[in-house]
Amino acid sequence: MKFATTFPIVTHPYHRELVTADGISRVARAAEAAGFSGFGFTDHPAPSDKWLKAGGHDALDPFVALAFAAAATKTIRLIPNVVVLPYRNPFIVAKAGATLDLLSGGRFTLSVGAGYLKSEFAALGVDHAERNELFDESIDVLRAIWTTDDVSFEGRHFTARGVTAHPRPETCPPIWIGGNSAAARRRVATRGDGWAPFPAPPQLAATARTAGLFTLDDLAAAIDDLRGALGAAGRAPEGVDIMFSNFAGGDPSAEGFDADAHIEGLHALAALGVTWVQVGAPGDDIERAIVTYERYGELVIGKLDAA
Repeated sequence: MKFATTFPIVTHPYHRELVTADGISRVARAAEAAGFSGFGFTDHPAPSDKWLKAGGHDALDPFVALAFAAAATKTIRLIPNVVVLPYRNPFIVAKAGATLDLLSGGRFTLSVGAGYLKSEFAALGVDHAERNELFDESIDVLRAIWTTDDVSFEGRHFTARGVTAHPRPETCPPIWIGGNSAAARRRVATRGDGWAPFPAPPQLAATARTAGLFTLDDLAAAIDDLRGALGAAGRAPEGVDIMFSNFAGGDPSAEGFDADAHIEGLHALAALGVTWVQVGAPGDDIERAIVTYERYGELVIGKLDAA
């Protein structure tokens, strides 16, 4: 089991100390020192005021922010949570990802989603109704441009002829696909190296216009479906990572956090096939976030490593 965390800009307005080079560096180093294997940022380039006031959150550009985190760390993987692929031309994403992977020493994993905020699509001039087609073609472009020269591709909104984009990554970065739907799992089976759904109780699922996914039973059924899709595509389930969250034991930042119950929950997730666990940290105070990582490293990651 490996552990990842998303930089704790989780509110609007944000905590100002978090949006400094020193703040990013301190939080990234704390996560790495605590034993976390992945570190990321969210992707919301044009959120609406309505969404922010309804519980949304502010965001930094994930590629720029991850570059700061990479410079401050040595081993932790850089895993955005998640890049919304339809927002950008795939050749731009490929260049940013290749640059980040090369400058970090091969530590980049591209975790991507199709997106759901219609107002954000509109602000960026992207047709929300075309997001699934744009998503699929973007993944095809990414793999091609990261591994071959003289790439040609006829996209929905662009035509590429004989593109050779160097420098390329030494090896193609893993591509994880977010989303809770059966369609997302079909994409993982045919195009992805990992599946990164997000916990969605019924109310959140309705807001995000996605499939509900919250309980262990929900997750078990979804993983069974993913394995079926992988088998149909001629792929072994063992070669695909799965990331989810663990709610057993409560909030790791709370005084009443039960580490033993949390570890039992981790074993239950591992038994289902989960290979990565996403761990949150509070965003109201940078010191609280750092203490949460340190505490989690001591009470959970350290105990698992010693077992």
